[in-house]
Amino acid sequence: MPKATSFTLFSGGAQGAEAEFGRQAESYGVQEVNYTFEGHRIERTRGIRVLTQEELAKKDVSLTYVSKLLARKFSNGPQIRMVLRTIMHQVDAGLEIFVVGSIQEDGTVKGGTGWGAEFAKICNKPLYVFCQQKAGWFTWENDAWTAVAAPTITQTHFTGTGTRFLEESGKTAIADLFARSFA
Repeated sequence: MPKATSFTLFSGGAQGAEAEFGRQAESYGVQEVNYTFEGHRIERTRGIRVLTQEELAKKDVSLTYVSKLLARKFSNGPQIRMVLRTIMHQVDAGLEIFVVGSIQEDGTVKGGTGWGAEFAKICNKPLYVFCQQKAGWFTWENDAWTAVAAPTITQTHFTGTGTRFLEESGKTAIADLFARSFA
């Protein structure tokens, strides 16, 4: 396996799971790219990549489509549109996607984080979700979630995203993922 320093985490640097992915990346010497936009407040300051208006516009997505796909209502505010666009940049950049959140009964992941998971499915990328409520990792296979014991980061370009409401189990899952992958 290549050294941790040859890996790059693509994330958004927001409070919660994304900030924890960033802290772990930094502690192992993994490079970090945090996509953001002008005026967006994020927790991480390392590896900030401010997307231009043109780059953001290329990832425009219908909120009606996203709302229908995730079976929930998203406000039509400019902030949520920009956040969804940055999530698409994160998922596009990673060759495998790691998400911390909550898998709901309908198979979607709760909140805006759910768009990252759904976009990863659409892009047919390897997807791993740590469900904080079930305290376990799951992968998307054959149109269903399957429990997995202990995934590792195998692609040098990977995405780490997730909930702003990171619980201790999610924090531990991220730390253990990095330890398994790089220790």
